[in-house]
Amino acid sequence: MTANLVRITGTLAEARPLREAALYELVRVGPRGLLGEVIRFAGDTATLQIFEDTTGLAVGAAVERTGSSLAAELGPGLLGAVLDGIGRPLARLAAATLDRTKTWRFVARARPGDRVSGGDILGTVDEHLEHRVLVPPGVAGTIAAIGDGELAIDQPLGRLADGTALALAQRWPIRTPRPVAQRLASDRALVTGQRVLDLLFPLAEGGTVAVPGGFGTGKTIVEQALAKHADADVIVFVGCGERGNEMAELLESFPALVDPRTGRSIMERTVLIANTSNMPVVAREASVYLGMTIAEYYRDMGHRVAVMVDSLSRWAEALRDIAARLQEMPGEEGYPTAMASRLGALYERAGRARVLGAPERTGAVTMVCAVSPPGGDFSEPVTQASLRVAGGLWALDAHLARARQFPAIDWATSYSLHAATVLPTIDPSWPALRGRVLALLQRDAELREIASLVGESELEDRDRLVLAIAAIVREHVLGQNAFDPNDATSPPAKTAALARLAIAALDAADAAIAGGRELDALPITAVRRALAALRGGPERERDARTTAAQQAVEALR
Repeated sequence: MTANLVRITGTLAEARPLREAALYELVRVGPRGLLGEVIRFAGDTATLQIFEDTTGLAVGAAVERTGSSLAAELGPGLLGAVLDGIGRPLARLAAATLDRTKTWRFVARARPGDRVSGGDILGTVDEHLEHRVLVPPGVAGTIAAIGDGELAIDQPLGRLADGTALALAQRWPIRTPRPVAQRLASDRALVTGQRVLDLLFPLAEGGTVAVPGGFGTGKTIVEQALAKHADADVIVFVGCGERGNEMAELLESFPALVDPRTGRSIMERTVLIANTSNMPVVAREASVYLGMTIAEYYRDMGHRVAVMVDSLSRWAEALRDIAARLQEMPGEEGYPTAMASRLGALYERAGRARVLGAPERTGAVTMVCAVSPPGGDFSEPVTQASLRVAGGLWALDAHLARARQFPAIDWATSYSLHAATVLPTIDPSWPALRGRVLALLQRDAELREIASLVGESELEDRDRLVLAIAAIVREHVLGQNAFDPNDATSPPAKTAALARLAIAALDAADAAIAGGRELDALPITAVRRALAALRGGPERERDARTTAAQQAVEALR
């Protein structure tokens, strides 16, 4: 039975009769075959959300069922791809996700006669990293035929005894989490290369963190820095409703970045999903699920994947837009009442896991989500819903951003629920070092409030020393220059050296003052210069600059 459109409201439409379709089934709409999705039924009338521009679409246009839901096509060729919100490559508009013309060298690991089930490794393909070709979840049987060869995506690499064909690619519905054998604790650190994060608010491998901040506080720069420098095998960057110029800058800068592990472009281990603000709003909702599905696919191979979402507020706004057009009862600030539960379910797709199949292996999906609260108000619904389920908060502060502090992380508000667990995996001495730095910053905040009333000159020398060393810590230990190749990323050894030297300077100067010396007679400026040189110089000269900084600290005694 043919269905036709009876109502169109922007990217939402109604069609009837459409009794036999399933919820979230894909449909093709109108003479251009626009891609849509069934999101509600009322009798024989179905409500559709259309992922493309509906300009020119008329009432009475035909609607054709596809029999499948929106699914990600997963296989070799994803790394380095730039996709739109529903998985189509931007370089080949309206094409399938994976290139049908390219061939891949498949090396079989399984052999005829082997009994396999979902998640088992059939073989490998060299896709810059080892792409492990897996048995799709839910498939099981005995291998009847398999072998090495040069294969295109659509060519079978083998078959099971029951006739089921095995291929390089598989499809998976984006709203359904891929199954795992066992969820594991997030008890290892994912080094980001950002000192304030690694030392004070560490990110757990398989953890989640919310990054709220008002306009101009550097959310996108922080996420781009993590995508460039975080210690992950695969990066999935989702630009959800972002400005086109920011995504264009990302597309220009990423191919030029050199991966220090391989010496080649960082794009070779990156998937970019670009759903900019001028694209249909309903595709924003799908873009985040698409990114998570791709991340879970590489996790199932045993890789560590970092997902950057910029921003989750645009995703929530898409939910609000769809709910308003469906005339659903609004919740707080107009967001749908189910927004918090849907956001929680999205965060739950992150984590470390022992994945399905043999040989036994573990993988992780780590999720970093930018949030754009209007006016920087962290009490708004999306931020609060994120804080209820995320494992950390990196709060960006407008005052710090205006003071040119990058990353503009508010250390008084931010936190990490995993700090005590994951810091010892970087260095056993880091928990104590973190405690000293946080105590220094807390005392500095208290003294600055007093100094604003009575003046800094009225403080005792030991209090003025705290202000001086805290300023050095903020500028040279926690601050970084995202555009300086020598400072854009900081290995753990450099981070620890800077923090330890700053604390050593505080202790040495404090002991000198207690022994009767005056603060103004101490060479604090020499320590500042030495830490600035250690922070910004080339990595190959770090040992020499560390020695110079140690000598500057010794001069305080």
